[in-house]
Amino acid sequence: MYPYDPKSLKAEEFINDAEIRATLEYAEANKNNVELIDAILENARPVKNGSGCTCAGLTHREASVLLACEIPEKIERMYQIAEEIKLAFYGNRIVMFAPLYLSNYCVNGCLYCPYHLKNKHIARRKLTQDEVRAEVIALQDMGHKRLAIEAGEDPVNNPIEYILDCIHTIYSVHHKNGDIRRVNVNIAATTVENYRKLKDAGIGTYILFQETYHKESYERLHPTGPKHNYAWHTEAMDRAMEGGIDDVGLGVLFGLELYKYEFAGLIMHAEHLEAVHGVGPHTISVPRVKRADDIDPDAFDNGIDDETFTKIAACIRLAVPYTGMIVSTRESEAVRARLLQVGISQVSGASRTSVGGYTEEERPHDTEQFDVSDQRTLDEVVRWLMETGHIPSFCTACYRTGRTGDRFMSLCKSGQILNCCHPNALMTLAEYLVDYASPETQAIGWRMIEDELNRIPKDSVRKIAEENIEAIKSSNRRDFRF
Repeated sequence: MYPYDPKSLKAEEFINDAEIRATLEYAEANKNNVELIDAILENARPVKNGSGCTCAGLTHREASVLLACEIPEKIERMYQIAEEIKLAFYGNRIVMFAPLYLSNYCVNGCLYCPYHLKNKHIARRKLTQDEVRAEVIALQDMGHKRLAIEAGEDPVNNPIEYILDCIHTIYSVHHKNGDIRRVNVNIAATTVENYRKLKDAGIGTYILFQETYHKESYERLHPTGPKHNYAWHTEAMDRAMEGGIDDVGLGVLFGLELYKYEFAGLIMHAEHLEAVHGVGPHTISVPRVKRADDIDPDAFDNGIDDETFTKIAACIRLAVPYTGMIVSTRESEAVRARLLQVGISQVSGASRTSVGGYTEEERPHDTEQFDVSDQRTLDEVVRWLMETGHIPSFCTACYRTGRTGDRFMSLCKSGQILNCCHPNALMTLAEYLVDYASPETQAIGWRMIEDELNRIPKDSVRKIAEENIEAIKSSNRRDFRF
């Protein structure tokens, strides 16, 4: 029996099975305890202090009580507070990104992923550097500035040197007015030395989904390959931070295991990072198991419905208020719209989950990792966000000015978002409107920018933002930032 210790560096101590089970028992016993639920909700609310807000967040036990709650009016209150928190710390901005699949060669045997080694009929492909360059140009021509690169785990086909070469290539491509300004990396757990190399290459966030925190299920779902090692995988974020990467992204693949167990483990992982490194996860993603080549999501009996999924997202926002939350094109337009109301702050747009997919006129399916539910163009997604009152942001300023890790969190907590991230979002939206948007999107966008400039508190900041936006409209000058 392992003891529970959030400050431990051992996976089975900071993600402790006995503690999770005790948490779930406590949550079940208190799921209709109105007095306790009201106290937890009150504690979760953002509190104004001077120019900004503070938020206490919730412990994994408190958050698990809310997730178990069955009282409709209390659930609705959770959703309201989740939206309050998101607006308090991120405003109405929604950060845009796209995944870029480099290679689907993989030596693992993951039962939920079509890239698994035993799948002999999927087309295997690895991009050359020229092909990476072509993909980047295609993404730049859409208007993307931020990518998340993806690759299977294969030490022969996808060694760290290949990933580093790809990052260098991506950053080197300057096409028309386009640049990729931030490369996030979603690759397999690796060594401290390799994380240092990734940091030196200029990556943004290192992302690694846990898939499932339930160790027995984890080992069953990963029967072969290096990913089978639960501890090596679960402790990866600590090695990444030791290697100098202070922005890390967590996530579980909902549907593999019982969602309440996964939720508790996810919040405990965030608590562990805060306890050990002084800063929690930069992002938390909420993917669900989806159909793919030789993968049937119905084979996994822990699927969750849309309302439960919404509740999970809201409870994550209440528990980890300062963390960016991501929902991808795995989800439909309707589901993404609902989750935007309960705390999501980043979405992908016009994603293709196949290797080399962006240079193809028709969406290829032979190398897809999963079905894409939201297949709208980036322009359609940008217009939809603005029509629903959100600012599509292509900003990467914090990463490039050193506002990462605890420095970003202090900015977020101090309430300086409206004087920093807000004008940066408007300036990058102006770039998109000038360089890539359809006339209809342009019309909506310029009206939004005019309205939103007035929300910048500092007159000096507003004036500079207005001048920079005029320069974007009248010249080829780009990449203004605070």
